[in-house]
Amino acid sequence: MGSGKSTVGELLADRLGVGYRDTDADIVAAEGREISDIFVDAGEPYFRELERAAVRAAVAEHTGVLALGGGAILDDSTRALLSGLPVVYLSMEVEEAVKRVGLNQARPLLAVNPRRQWRELMDARRHLYTEVARTVVATDDRTPEEVAEAVLDALELKDV
Repeated sequence: MGSGKSTVGELLADRLGVGYRDTDADIVAAEGREISDIFVDAGEPYFRELERAAVRAAVAEHTGVLALGGGAILDDSTRALLSGLPVVYLSMEVEEAVKRVGLNQARPLLAVNPRRQWRELMDARRHLYTEVARTVVATDDRTPEEVAEAVLDALELKDV
């Protein structure tokens, strides 16, 4: 959340001359409602099913830059699907998350005590992110352009 995946993803797609796709946006478009509303109305398990299907479809159909929601890697089959692909984990610390999103916006998993919940989510997920990632790029105190450049360097796509 707030790592800059959408902004950086769009920058990377532009730089590489490919399309950009975000599975969260796919879910919102298909459902006709915001993710926070899906969580409230139908629950997290329902959302995770939608997310699993959205990732599967996007990986099969899209050849450009793809941004996944932060919880997509919770699913074993999604992690297996991502294995061997050039996955980048955009990391950041809680202090950076506070600066970027304030941790007070409509984030369904951060409704109560957002700083603590963000830390707990990251503690539970960080090893999964690093498991599927080919590389990790820290986003703290970097502009989106600097992060995009670091991703290109890390994936050795600088000369593309």
